[in-house]
Amino acid sequence: MKLSSSLLRAKSIESLQAEADRPGGFRRVLGVWQLTGIGLGGLIGVGIFVLTGVVAATQAGPGVALSFLIAGVASAAAALSYAEFAGMIPVAGSAYTYAYAVLGELAAWIIGWDLLLEYALVVAVVAIGWSAYLQALLAQFGLALPDWASGAPGTAPGRAVDLFAALGALGVAGLLTLRIELGARFNTAMVIVKIAAALLVIVAGIPYVRVENWTPFMPFGFSGVAQGAAVVFFAVFGYDTLTTAAEEARAPQRDVPRAVLLSLVVALTLYIAMSLVLTGVVRYDTLDNPAPVATAFTSLGLPWVAFVVSLAAVAGIASVMLAFLLACARIWFAMSRDGLLPAWFAKLHPRFLTPYRPTLIAGALTALVAALYPIKEVAELVNIGTLSAFVVICSAIIVLRRTRPDLKRSFRAPFVPFTPLVGIGFSLWLLSRLPAVAWERFAIWMAIGLAIYFLYSRRRSRLAEETKYDGAKQAPSKPYLRDPLRKD
Repeated sequence: MKLSSSLLRAKSIESLQAEADRPGGFRRVLGVWQLTGIGLGGLIGVGIFVLTGVVAATQAGPGVALSFLIAGVASAAAALSYAEFAGMIPVAGSAYTYAYAVLGELAAWIIGWDLLLEYALVVAVVAIGWSAYLQALLAQFGLALPDWASGAPGTAPGRAVDLFAALGALGVAGLLTLRIELGARFNTAMVIVKIAAALLVIVAGIPYVRVENWTPFMPFGFSGVAQGAAVVFFAVFGYDTLTTAAEEARAPQRDVPRAVLLSLVVALTLYIAMSLVLTGVVRYDTLDNPAPVATAFTSLGLPWVAFVVSLAAVAGIASVMLAFLLACARIWFAMSRDGLLPAWFAKLHPRFLTPYRPTLIAGALTALVAALYPIKEVAELVNIGTLSAFVVICSAIIVLRRTRPDLKRSFRAPFVPFTPLVGIGFSLWLLSRLPAVAWERFAIWMAIGLAIYFLYSRRRSRLAEETKYDGAKQAPSKPYLRDPLRKD
């Protein structure tokens, strides 16, 4: 009975709201457009410049547009739930923090542990795509890396490491240790560049669209379209990265929900339009390469478009790495601040007030994965944790509407419980379409996480200590009970 109650202990929403306002924490400098930029930074990148072509060639054909639509419906239903939570609980941690408030500590740990892996793997996937476009860009000037440094082992003869992918992940980690507004400004500039590039592809490609290239529209059947939706899903959930920066927003309860919805609408529109154009200008089965957009326009005799797209992809995809590494580090920080991981990770940089320790460690680990693994193998592992988080968040909205109808909500998801149920249903369906190897590796990661929770986190969490010493005049002095934001 004692174990059961400890697993279900939760942080009150009122305490989380108070936590967001206490002094000595993050700097509140982000407005709605900077938050939207972070969301678009996470949403638009490898999905539009790389996976659109790869999934079309190997799973969905021209029906990849339907794959994005299916993934987008599930994502939109969850986005509405995220927006409602962001308006109520404007603190770092996103889905992890929301689960802690509604479903309890164990559920929060599972989601947080999931998302640490998923966000890190997204950074690795994006770094691999970024490297491919950078190499394609340099090739137009007659420059090339030696074979051993140009890709992961097994992707081509003689390859041993993807050097640019590793350097990209490390570079973004370095940038994120500086003041948050510097990273946000860089991100906003890169988002503008890649949206302009996507519009260029659509406008320049429309005159070259051949309707016969869309036949057959679903060469692998609807099951291929569904499998494609499960793979490209990570391209339409990047908006949740901006919710992890809620403690750095000037008016989080107003601006974070707006930014969530705005970023998803813009990104999904561009994804569907660009996938239709890309599969219309060339045959879908020619797109299975790391830089399909550039390759397609080069084959059309439009090398200048390929050059501009490659340049924009190199610049713009970097903002995806930034958005997801930012999210990974802030969830890591939130879990450490709560005592579920060592408080050492929750120390802010004394000058820049950023969670520099988890940022640099996560950057190094993602650089290692990006350097040594092929893009498709990594991408298949990305979605399980995020889809699981969507199920939890949508469920939590239904629970909270019944248990705490009195809470002030700056944004209310419409048609509850129907909307979150749609998100739950689509997410479970997409989970069922993922390959067995992804589930096997996910199970290993979860087993490690649960071992850490029961051996360390359950007893060391700040909430456990507060519960243990509730009513006592003074809690004992222990390092893990000290506020990680204190400077002494």
